[in-house]
Amino acid sequence: MGNDEPLVKRSRDARGAVTLTLNRPQAYNALCEALLAALQAELDALATDDAARVVVLAAEGKAFCAGHDLREMRAQPSHEYYQRLFAQCSAVMLSLTRLPVPVIARVQGIATAAGCQLVAQCDLAVAASTARFAVSGVNLGLFCSTPGVPLARNLPRKQAFEMLVTGEFIDAEEARARGLVNRVVESGALDAEIERLVASIVAKPRVAVAMGKELFYRQVELPLAAAYAAAGETMACNMMDEAALEGVQAFIEKRPARWGS
Repeated sequence: MGNDEPLVKRSRDARGAVTLTLNRPQAYNALCEALLAALQAELDALATDDAARVVVLAAEGKAFCAGHDLREMRAQPSHEYYQRLFAQCSAVMLSLTRLPVPVIARVQGIATAAGCQLVAQCDLAVAASTARFAVSGVNLGLFCSTPGVPLARNLPRKQAFEMLVTGEFIDAEEARARGLVNRVVESGALDAEIERLVASIVAKPRVAVAMGKELFYRQVELPLAAAYAAAGETMACNMMDEAALEGVQAFIEKRPARWGS
């Protein structure tokens, strides 16, 4: 990669589908501080971008992401440094969830440790059949505690803990069966499968998707009664939006809905 190449490449199509591509292939897209900062900057910009409709998180090279940059981490062995580093990474992960648009992980290769965390934190994930996943820090004496946060929110607890305590790889089909990814396809069909998801999302009103995503993650952390209260209020607000009023009226009149964005 040339020195003028960005660590995160950005592209956008006319529909507002944005692709962010991790661009550190020679290091298996390991999350060095600079890459985390570049990704954070892109996510911050998208958070206020009303034209964005969906984000695809992709990666250059053979690996999706090999986790943190262990050489960089080992060069600064202090408690304060590690606290700052993991806080920086956690901020990126939270930004993915807080974006008002869905984020799809395009997993073309291995995703290990914080790379597996990145997949788990995205709203959706499509993997090539050759992709493999692990939270393997325990093999180095470092339990993958922060990757365990979204992993335990994607997988059943015993399956998540097994991955964390053994550090063993699972293949793409096993990742789909456990709930880490949504779809698995052959490598040559990966972009076509991503496009199917993107097309389905951008065909829906942006406001409904944004309200739904925010509520989805908020309610799963609430007790049942509070979750229903929050969901009911969100649906009431959603129902008053022009997009929902048009959609319901179109259904009643048996015609296609006439939505803008």
